[in-house]
Amino acid sequence: STKILTIKNLRSHPIMKELNLGKLSIAAVVAGTFAFSNSATAAVDIIEIDGSSTVYPITEAVAEEFQIATGIKVTVGVSGTGGGFKKFCRGDTVISGASRPIKAKERKKCAEAGIEFIEVPVAYDALTVVINKSNDWAKEMTPEELKKMWEPAAQGKIMSWSQVRAGWPDTPLKLYGPGADSGTFDYFTESIIKKSKAIRGDFTASEDDNVLVQGVAGDKGGIGYFGLAYFAENKNKLDAVAIKNAAGKFVLPSLETTMNGSYNPLARPLFIYLNATKAAFDPNVKKFIDYYLKYAGQMAQEVGYIPFSKDEYKAIEDHYKGLKTGTAFEKPAIGLSVKEMLELSAANK
Repeated sequence: STKILTIKNLRSHPIMKELNLGKLSIAAVVAGTFAFSNSATAAVDIIEIDGSSTVYPITEAVAEEFQIATGIKVTVGVSGTGGGFKKFCRGDTVISGASRPIKAKERKKCAEAGIEFIEVPVAYDALTVVINKSNDWAKEMTPEELKKMWEPAAQGKIMSWSQVRAGWPDTPLKLYGPGADSGTFDYFTESIIKKSKAIRGDFTASEDDNVLVQGVAGDKGGIGYFGLAYFAENKNKLDAVAIKNAAGKFVLPSLETTMNGSYNPLARPLFIYLNATKAAFDPNVKKFIDYYLKYAGQMAQEVGYIPFSKDEYKAIEDHYKGLKTGTAFEKPAIGLSVKEMLELSAANK
């Protein structure tokens, strides 16, 4: 048996050195006449995907259409962003959905397993704060008020809406949110609490966004948060809250307010992470990724997310086809454009 080929050891292969081909020629070589006899080239029977519940609606929509078009089987799990990366970095899946960038400890796990990855932004999301339809007092909120009700110091103390803002009723405050394996949870705590995973413990947690929808819809004092697509699907049961932005305006989440940048600080990019070796050598995986990027914008908009521009999707496709491994987020960053994400990712190999 031969050593499994990776992008990294292909770059350092004697043939590459002899031909004096640089990094940029990898994709051409892979697509060209070189044939490799090892397990990396064998087509998977089932394309296994897991990860973020937020990214799931896009991936599932793409997977359904792809299976009809090609007959190649695709499974899409929902373990949350963190749970998905655990599987991905063990080599159990070839693609992982993520509603936040890969973390240093996850990159380390992937490196230890010899798994290189390509970071692919697929759409924007507006993390949406939702309330019960009967709530007629909290149609607008500030990030500071969200922090006051969700921060660790609020546990067992901030138990009523009247404690959040003077003039609000003495209705019991019931919090519903994603669990600790969720990328949405990570993003919310980083952007609102200003510390990753810092949150009060006495709230109803679930990785299933539908459980959160049902919780808030059934509780007059309920409040929760999740991706825009789940709100769009359930807007007959819930109301969205307008959040005060950096300019001091209260803004509702939408396609328009996310694209023009006015919905902040809760707008964020969504990602899929590709096993770089499978993306380079597995014909079925390559077909699926090509299909995904061709229809990502359309599917994202159909399920309630915000697509990138055609030019941005073309740049993302070039990034993937160039097999540019690495992440743009070796240092935490919020508000990067697609161009900045791709340039930083390529530079951080």
